[in-house]
Amino acid sequence: MTVRVVSDSGCDLPPALCDEMGIEVVPLTIRFGDESLVDRKDLTPKEFWAKCKAAPALPETAAPSPGAFEEAYRRAQAGGADGVVVVTLSAKMSATIQAAQLAADGVGADLPVRIVDSGNASLGEGMVALAAAKAAAAGHDLDAVEAAARTAAANVTLVAVIDTLDNLRRGGRIGGAQALMGGLLSIKPLITVSPTTGGEVAEAGKQRTRAKAVNALLDKVRAIGPVDTLGVMHAEAPDVEDLLARLDDIVPREDITVADVGAVIGTHVGPGCIGVVTVKSGR
Repeated sequence: MTVRVVSDSGCDLPPALCDEMGIEVVPLTIRFGDESLVDRKDLTPKEFWAKCKAAPALPETAAPSPGAFEEAYRRAQAGGADGVVVVTLSAKMSATIQAAQLAADGVGADLPVRIVDSGNASLGEGMVALAAAKAAAAGHDLDAVEAAARTAAANVTLVAVIDTLDNLRRGGRIGGAQALMGGLLSIKPLITVSPTTGGEVAEAGKQRTRAKAVNALLDKVRAIGPVDTLGVMHAEAPDVEDLLARLDDIVPREDITVADVGAVIGTHVGPGCIGVVTVKSGR
């Protein structure tokens, strides 16, 4: 059985890695005022950040249409797929999963499609999609590929430092991190998304300097214990190489997936964000 994996552009996986692992990415749309741009197609992360600096207001994001997902499913089928596993942004953050499900219902008579809510975002979502893709590449059937994705989703944790909560507040995605508000926008906050946060952004601490915040981030990652996989995500963060070097004793540098935070998640976390995603063993 041939299984293909589909995700959305909120996953922030490097395009080359998606190509290598056969992950098709359905893009969200980014709106700057009256201008709509297709993520990854019309706008690279670098172009997004440059555009944000010049924009008078935060951009908005919109989920893909069911039709966009259906086209991805049909392409997978035309390419020989007998089934598709879809990994989406957390349902608590985006309506993307609803579009994916509507499209799955539309092709169900011809092609079995399994929808998995990653319960996460950015590379947290990406690591779930990657776990599914690895299972598919190993030749596992649809049930096993779906199970690999659900196991990863149950064991993935994202912890990040952001320079300001202003983007999260203005974008309405602050969730359980609301306690960080109230005159604390100058503080360097830590946020987390995991199964224990219910797929929402939650407070993970706050520090008065970025250096202290990154130290706290590392402490939280080490407290998670042994992990199967680890990734680093960042939004043009100047200290990403330093963080990678400090993670080398947990996972060798060559085994760490490094991802640029793209437009979908970047809209909400702002520039300078840096984070670590871990997936613990689900065995």
